[in-house]
Amino acid sequence: MTNKALSIREKTIFDGIFTKYFLKSLFKLWFKLAGWKVCKVAPEGAGVAIAAPHTSNWDFVYALGAAILQDVKIYFSIKDSLCKTPILGTWLMWLGAMPINRTSQGQGQVDQIKAFIDSQKGNRVFFLFTPEGTRSAVTKWKTGFYHVAQGCDLPIFLAKVDYQSKETGVFHTFQLTGNKDDDIQAIQASYKSIHGKFIEDQYPPYSGQLPLISESEIAIIQALYSLKGVATKMEINTKAKLTELSNTMLALLIEKGLLEKHPVDAKNNESTYQLTFAGKGYFLHLTPNMHNQ
Repeated sequence: MTNKALSIREKTIFDGIFTKYFLKSLFKLWFKLAGWKVCKVAPEGAGVAIAAPHTSNWDFVYALGAAILQDVKIYFSIKDSLCKTPILGTWLMWLGAMPINRTSQGQGQVDQIKAFIDSQKGNRVFFLFTPEGTRSAVTKWKTGFYHVAQGCDLPIFLAKVDYQSKETGVFHTFQLTGNKDDDIQAIQASYKSIHGKFIEDQYPPYSGQLPLISESEIAIIQALYSLKGVATKMEINTKAKLTELSNTMLALLIEKGLLEKHPVDAKNNESTYQLTFAGKGYFLHLTPNMHNQ
């Protein structure tokens, strides 16, 4: 075992002819026969990808298939000591392992990714994290992925392996707002409707499929998200460009838990509305692979 510092390997399994032709054909055939599909469009460039829920080793296989089919390079964090192990280390690095040295002398993860991104201009490169940290049941997420995204000035790619809809890939490109707690809660809310292989082990807990809403209700959610806060009925209607915004539409969204109503403001004499975190999570599914507006 060598003490030489390791860095991210530029050429991996995702760059070879074996992957571009044989593995891509294999996954294409397998997904077709098994009824699986890939999210329509993979985001361009580099980003921090989070994969959740993570309850089975099969999650990585389906995520790998989506990456190969969409010409995405995946890198994942691992202790550098494992990457220095003969044979195993070479294999892990070829798969896309990102060696992390947590000692004071080691290069930090953020610095390592920053240096590497410069050599990957034009490539789809995802630095993959599993916020649950394990396949077993947990009660909270590890949020190191947020720190990495913030430190590297990268978006967060929200990726999924949904065993009910049989869909895998990135469903949204999330731009950090600077409010970590709100961002994490909105992201987690979007994962409550994704069915892991073993739902009893996933976090946040599975709450069922997204409720069905009309095109007008979708426009309201999108308008409120873009307004970034509370808004009056008139402001929502103007942004949503609806011919008519009824109290019934707003009441239905409140009933479905996607919207909340605030008391009448004494200054403006009007009620205001705001998306719940569930509503924000719903929005992330409405705008796949798009930057937040």
